Amino acid sequence: MGNIGTGELIIALLIVGLLFGAKRLPEVARGLGQSLKIFKTEISRPAADVVTRPTTEPSASTEPAAR
Repeated sequence: MGNIGTGELIIALLIVGLLFGAKRLPEVARGLGQSLKIFKTEISRPAADVVTRPTTEPSASTEPAAR
């Protein structure tokens, strides 16, 4: 279960072709390709792009003065 064979793939493609029609099928494929391209670039970004807080201790001059 979970494996898609050639027969199932052909049936799925025929159903998609019937639902969207021959004229809209290239548009749908183009949109799917662009979505996958954006997804891959977002996933492959290095972790350095993530904004992190500095880990330095606050200096004595920023602490309130004791009275």
